[in-house]
Amino acid sequence: MNPSFILRAVKDVAFEDRPVPQLKDPWDVRIHVSQTGICGSDVHYWQRGRIGDFVLESPIILGHESSGTVVEVGPRVTNVKVGDRVAIEPGVPCRHCDYCRSGKYNLCADTVFAATPPHNGTLCKYYSTESDYCYPIPDHMDMEEAAMVEPVAVAVQVTKVGQVTAGSTVVVFGCGTIGLLCQAVSKAYSVKRVIGIDISQSRTEFAKTFAADDVFIPPPKPQDVVNDHDWSEVVAKMIKDKFDLGDGPDIVLEATGSQNAIQTGVHLTRKGGMYVQVGMGRENVTFPITTTCIRDLTIRGSIRYTTGCYPMAVHLVASGKIDVKRLITNRYKFEQAEEAFELVRQGKESVIKLSARDWQTEPKFRQLPNLAYTCGKVGWYQGSGFFLMTALLNYHWAHNPELLALPVNKAIAGIASAIVWASSAWYFKRGIKNIGAVVAAMGALQAWAAFWN
Repeated sequence: MNPSFILRAVKDVAFEDRPVPQLKDPWDVRIHVSQTGICGSDVHYWQRGRIGDFVLESPIILGHESSGTVVEVGPRVTNVKVGDRVAIEPGVPCRHCDYCRSGKYNLCADTVFAATPPHNGTLCKYYSTESDYCYPIPDHMDMEEAAMVEPVAVAVQVTKVGQVTAGSTVVVFGCGTIGLLCQAVSKAYSVKRVIGIDISQSRTEFAKTFAADDVFIPPPKPQDVVNDHDWSEVVAKMIKDKFDLGDGPDIVLEATGSQNAIQTGVHLTRKGGMYVQVGMGRENVTFPITTTCIRDLTIRGSIRYTTGCYPMAVHLVASGKIDVKRLITNRYKFEQAEEAFELVRQGKESVIKLSARDWQTEPKFRQLPNLAYTCGKVGWYQGSGFFLMTALLNYHWAHNPELLALPVNKAIAGIASAIVWASSAWYFKRGIKNIGAVVAAMGALQAWAAFWN
């Protein structure tokens, strides 16, 4: 079956066993999900049941920031194979509309996006999607980092929309996950300066150690100032003066959705500069349109990702240019998903990003295959090549237990276990003290453990 975390109705979640998703298309793959990040949009659906035009009308599986291992591929799949570890892009567009054909598939009206009603998400054991929206990760990247590729891709898109390039001066409003990643991506692009702004002291302190060159905490509005718009102009001038920005930064990226931050950001941007809105707060805010016109600003919105964003995000994480693990402040087991969602809902300053581990990822006796592999290499030098091959096979299965979901592999594991047990018994019965026999016993034990996982 397929254990899943279900949003049944507003503020009503539960764990259910759902059918294992089948491949619907020759280009589809089935993935054993390993890690899933908890996003604010998931919590928004849980608490309110809608975001804009997307309304919860029937139960869905939550989660969309995920990584996993490919366990089944369709007959036309060529870019991944069974056993590949992948970052999963959660939205698959129609591919045929004008937006898709121009590379702006984030605007496709027919996109099937994980955990966006009515489509199921990735907080489950198995998830099926189209193969070209799965991106293999290098061996040195782990599944936690691969799940974080999704929010990095969001930040890549924001900087792409904002035309962030080397030598730019960038101010980012917000030091939550997306704001921090916008700062980090900008820094990776060799901008001249990155300034992070947030009302939280702990978050600005973290931003200074993560990617920001400077940080700023806007002072609270004095009681004798009635107009928010007037105060936003004052704060914008404070920022310009404090950091010697002259007419303002080249680019402002707004990742909070706060009306005060939006107004301050518009007043802050230099004449002819770029302002990008990615944070979503209230649906309608008071916007300084006259300032926008007088200063000849370019105002852009940013949503999800477009062509090239996911591969770039994988590169930025894999190359070490962005250390996404530092953003993960809390880790939960799959069974603790509701507790994780509640922590995100509370919005504590100390919480940046949460990660939920998949259902039963750790095989029993995890330490055995490592010892078996080491002993197997020694056995090889003693002429017991058969035992090395068995050790390697069991080592591979132990670290990729989801492969045993395939009946043929489970059968091979059982047969290998029986053969190795028989061979090791033959060795010990004749008093042969070959180290290969040791690895045989250990390999058999691991095959048995993997078989019953």
